[in-house]
Amino acid sequence: MCRPFLAAIVSAIFVALPPGLTESRAGEPEAKTFSVRRIGEIQKQDGRDVIVLDKQYQKGLLGLEQWSHVQVIWWFDKNDTPQKRAVLQVHPRGDKDNPLTGVFACRAPVRPNLIALSLCKIVSVKDNVIQVEKIDAFEGTPVLDLKPYAPGLDSASDVKVPQWARPK
Repeated sequence: MCRPFLAAIVSAIFVALPPGLTESRAGEPEAKTFSVRRIGEIQKQDGRDVIVLDKQYQKGLLGLEQWSHVQVIWWFDKNDTPQKRAVLQVHPRGDKDNPLTGVFACRAPVRPNLIALSLCKIVSVKDNVIQVEKIDAFEGTPVLDLKPYAPGLDSASDVKVPQWARPK
């Protein structure tokens, strides 16, 4: 009679969820949510691609003009539906000839967290506006963060990529 009770106590002691997870009513781990705020948006002005930061973040641009490139972290807001967030496998680049691939192994615009990253050449920084050579985001796309591109930190050697991802 004691063994099932003892087994339950031992299981309760040794079964722990990773930090950031809570247990749902069905006993499945439930992800903790986080709040992310936009700092600006992508705009197209007179044929130019610009990142316009909200004025409250302008001071954060100090020194960015000294860098040649910036990593722009933005939100795939046009894909923000429960259905598109549930997609976990795609044919990369929308090409059915490419093998079915997990969204974490490609750069698909559908994924559980719609975070995108673009590396952009900086043309100019003035006030709260960064003009970039080009960015693969739509007008009005929310910008989440900016980080300068540092070749020694942001590049890799001995890079391996699948056949479908190689330049044509």
